[in-house]
Amino acid sequence: MAIHTFQPQLYYNNIGSYEPALVINDGDTVITSTIDARGWDHMGESVAPRGNPMTGPFYVEGAQPGDVLEVKLESMTPNRDWGWTCNVLAPNVVDPLTATTLPTLEIVRWQVDAAQGIARLEKPTPGLEYLNLPIRPFLGCFGVAPSQGQVISTATSGNYGGNMDYKALVAGVSVYFPVFAEGALLHLGDGHATQGCGEIVGTGIEISLDVRFSVRVHKGKTIKWPRVESDTHLSCIGNVRPLEQALQHATTEMLSLLVEDYGLSVNEASLLLGQVVEYEVANVFNPAYSVACKIPKAYLPVRKS
Repeated sequence: MAIHTFQPQLYYNNIGSYEPALVINDGDTVITSTIDARGWDHMGESVAPRGNPMTGPFYVEGAQPGDVLEVKLESMTPNRDWGWTCNVLAPNVVDPLTATTLPTLEIVRWQVDAAQGIARLEKPTPGLEYLNLPIRPFLGCFGVAPSQGQVISTATSGNYGGNMDYKALVAGVSVYFPVFAEGALLHLGDGHATQGCGEIVGTGIEISLDVRFSVRVHKGKTIKWPRVESDTHLSCIGNVRPLEQALQHATTEMLSLLVEDYGLSVNEASLLLGQVVEYEVANVFNPAYSVACKIPKAYLPVRKS
């Protein structure tokens, strides 16, 4: 189990079966960095075209189509002291009449103090002078190469992961992806210092990150949609439009998880989910919406070996 330090020189604005940037083994750890959604690096310099440029892809030895790739997000730290957001709600999250009255979109800068764990507006307006936000850095866009050799824009997401913008994908969680291509070909980028549910202004506080992650390949296990495990919850993520279908994919994946991993019957899983399920709208801005179906681990039976 090796530790690799990787400094990216080339970035992709799509997720696909590109030539590997680095070959790693099952169980290895990678220390690397990402640039922000506009291609700005830790120095604030433009080093790639805008549109969620990805670091990678990382080829994981032994990963084959039909396997599951586990990505343990060990640490994510902002590597510069500022980030940016848009300043106005997306038109699709308000009533149509209100959408016609929204102000002109502008980019707003935020000061990000990683040592104190705080973000604040660089030029606070009178109504927001008090605002100090705790940062919770996460990757907005990451995943594996899609099926059938597809190359898909980092603007969107699917069963391979992608631009899910799910604020719970923070340090300490493990994310599980279905593998569609040899080596899995893991891409990652689109760092955020923090964000609310839904990414309803089209951004979190966009920033470049230093990232440390490790990988594991799970053989003989098949999943259809990304799964997430934290200390307190299990989550399944559906990525598609309309929002109802994203919820359906996430719930169906959670049902499969409870039946296959915990040995519950469909009736038992239904009874449990009906009373303890939690939903989060991860993204309603991108071409594919993202919904997370969550269950507190405190209510789960003993996992099957």
